[in-house]
Amino acid sequence: MKGIELCEKFYIQHGEPMLREKFGSLLPLLAVGIMGSGSECFGYDDEISRDHDFEPGFCIFIPDEIDSRAEFALERAYSRLPSEFEGFKRTPLSPVGGNRHGVIRISDFFKSKTGNPKGELALTDWLFVPEQSLAEATNGKIFYDGYGALTKIRKGLEYLPEDIRLKRLAGALLMMAQAGQYNYPRCIKRGETGSAQLAIIEFAKSAMSAIFLLNKRYIPYYKWTFRALRELSVLSHLECELEMLISTKNDTAQSELKQSTLEKICAQIALELRAQGLTSLDGSELEMIAYSVNDKITDNSLRNMHILSAILN
Repeated sequence: MKGIELCEKFYIQHGEPMLREKFGSLLPLLAVGIMGSGSECFGYDDEISRDHDFEPGFCIFIPDEIDSRAEFALERAYSRLPSEFEGFKRTPLSPVGGNRHGVIRISDFFKSKTGNPKGELALTDWLFVPEQSLAEATNGKIFYDGYGALTKIRKGLEYLPEDIRLKRLAGALLMMAQAGQYNYPRCIKRGETGSAQLAIIEFAKSAMSAIFLLNKRYIPYYKWTFRALRELSVLSHLECELEMLISTKNDTAQSELKQSTLEKICAQIALELRAQGLTSLDGSELEMIAYSVNDKITDNSLRNMHILSAILN
């Protein structure tokens, strides 16, 4: 059973009856679900991930108008729910905070993920919020939202504004060009195999970022990137090539294969950029293509910012 399924079942059998019985007047203001950090919030949990932070539980999201006394009563009632469910034990709530489940103020959650308690971001604010955090603000599943405030905020954060997507995409393409098409072969010629591997890793990271941006999907925490990449509808077939690049040596024969592979990846991404109408340039010289993507940005101030400004913050 996946973590989300376990948590929803626990809520239906124990959480919902408790809230309706003891907090009926507050229920219309509450939202309940599971989202945020943790593989279970993405649906990536497995047998290995159950060694920590895997439990039957859920979040009770409350608005700021609910006072501290009601918050404490909710927290106490939540703590008194069954300590074990479907063979899994619940983790006691920490008295100093930092809990992934239990009572969480909506404003606290979104401030921790976006820097704004209402999740309201001006255009340039999006430059400073990591995609990982945005993924955690919109993942998981909401079991109940009486007032609709939580769902509304999540909807507004569903994906990047188009100009921000283009700025991040342009930056990722330029990094691919610098690390892969330019620096990797130069490191190989100098016999700097360690530096060559660092260059290829930078190339692969930027390529995966570009692929997620072309799919209009947030890229998650690095350890789940390949797992999430396999689910994408566009360019997911490049997973094997990307894994080969970062997991093989840089001797003469292997480096030649790597150079041809990274050029193949660049060509595939350039082809998709043309298919999406994001560049009119032919070929796979990504440095020039990166600037052509940047030119598509409609906001003058954002377009004129340094091309790497969206990825180096």
